Amino acid sequence: MLKSTPITRPSDDLIRNLSPIKRRLFGGSLLLSAFAAALIYTPTVRAEALTEHDSQTQPATFRLDEVRKHGRHAQEKWITKGNKVYNITDWIPGHPGGEVILRAVGGPVDQYWNIFTIHKKQDVYDILDTFYIGEVDPRDLVDGKVPVEHVDDPFKNDPKRDHRLIVHSDRPFNAETPPEGLNAYITPDDLFYVRQHMWVPDVDETKHTLVIELTDGKEKEYSLDDIKGKFKEVTVTATLQCSGNRRKHMTEESRSTNGLQWDAGAISNAEWTGVRLRDVLKDAGVQIDDLPQDIKHVQFVGAEAYGASIPVAKAVDPLGDVLLVYKMNNKPLALDHGYPLRLVVPGNVAARSVKWLNRIRISDEESPSQWQRRDYKCFGPNITNPDWDSAPAIQETPVQSAITSLRDITPHSPADSKLLQVYGLEQDSIAVEGYSFSGGGRRIVRVDVSADNGRNWHQAELLPPPGGGGGDCKGAKAWAWTRWRWVLPRSQAGRCFVVKAVDEAYNTQAGEYEANYNFRGNLTSSWHRLGYRAKPLSSESE
Repeated sequence: MLKSTPITRPSDDLIRNLSPIKRRLFGGSLLLSAFAAALIYTPTVRAEALTEHDSQTQPATFRLDEVRKHGRHAQEKWITKGNKVYNITDWIPGHPGGEVILRAVGGPVDQYWNIFTIHKKQDVYDILDTFYIGEVDPRDLVDGKVPVEHVDDPFKNDPKRDHRLIVHSDRPFNAETPPEGLNAYITPDDLFYVRQHMWVPDVDETKHTLVIELTDGKEKEYSLDDIKGKFKEVTVTATLQCSGNRRKHMTEESRSTNGLQWDAGAISNAEWTGVRLRDVLKDAGVQIDDLPQDIKHVQFVGAEAYGASIPVAKAVDPLGDVLLVYKMNNKPLALDHGYPLRLVVPGNVAARSVKWLNRIRISDEESPSQWQRRDYKCFGPNITNPDWDSAPAIQETPVQSAITSLRDITPHSPADSKLLQVYGLEQDSIAVEGYSFSGGGRRIVRVDVSADNGRNWHQAELLPPPGGGGGDCKGAKAWAWTRWRWVLPRSQAGRCFVVKAVDEAYNTQAGEYEANYNFRGNLTSSWHRLGYRAKPLSSESE
């Protein structure tokens, strides 16, 4: 029978001597200490069990029914990996993904590691091996494997999605906004692009809470009613853009890139309603107007265990408009977009706007999650095996633009005729439209468009938000995209249209892709090119 031995915290010197990957995987002083304790000061009984196992010719075997008894609510928590059984009770306090590991206990962990691919490294396998207790009984295997009916489906709570979304993966679900959504200033909720790193968690608004953890370990908990009732409600118009938006273009114009091959639709614009993060942090005890020197970052964790962080300066900036959001386009958040509570960080890459938010940590370091320390970074064109710690995590995004509509128009169409009159044209023409956007709240001041692959340029019209004069664009800075339009006679069109934008700091987009190539394909923002082939108009074919 297994018995536990109290875990003693290892010395700081011992923690510092852990390998770099273990430090990255289990980063954060509290998590690192807990993990190191579990790894180095494993209960003596485990060592005894391993020794006993090593001396036996046959490993212990366990029926799957026995494994299931060691689930979330059991004192000892087991998992299977392949056909092996592990008692990971002592690993859980140090798990960097928090309680997400509890989804797997009592069954196979394989499907989760297929999502969290950072686990598929020898260091992690070595760690897991220290918790080995035996094998799955062969009588429960089908073709030598754990049968599918014993594998929990983490995606069973995912909602139904609009069929018009352009899907790149089903599990986890990732889809970009279709052209009809990109051509509206405010993206309809059901056409807003979806970026999921995992599954949609099972959440209950009446039970959902947000815990804020201070540097001294004290915690303050808020219900959703607390957040809605205690703080001033604010609405901000802000564009969210995936760091991989237009990755497909970098692949096509330069070299292969790793990740979902997004076209120009991993970006959308919405009105977000909630409360200011700085107000909630102040209420929780953070001295936002006189920050202590040891507070550098604010970490965020979602109910499905996604984690990210932003610099504390952004979090408490009165002009930063960082919100805890519960409404999108004046309606409750949809499940895919973080219901019942999410973070929105205007001007920053969308990877920092954590959904299903349930925990905030005030810290002297960035989030230890792989999405902060690894995935969302850029390296030089020559780097394929990077030192992840050598590059900063992406926060603000560079200036960006794309063509979302390229259509022939004719004076013989009543609707087209009105548009042609606005531009003083009477002949068959082409209407080119798209979006432009820059991170950090930097306003777009110019959009240049070419109809002949960049040989000659013209300035597009920058379209005001609905309502005119910016009246429907809410926020302290230019957090929302700027839509633009250019109409030209069809006789002037070549075979390739090109667009580039300029923001108020006179940042502009690069012409070619190779100079800005990075193997992850992040922050693709070179000129957007779209081929054009003239088609007979209805008036010409009659």
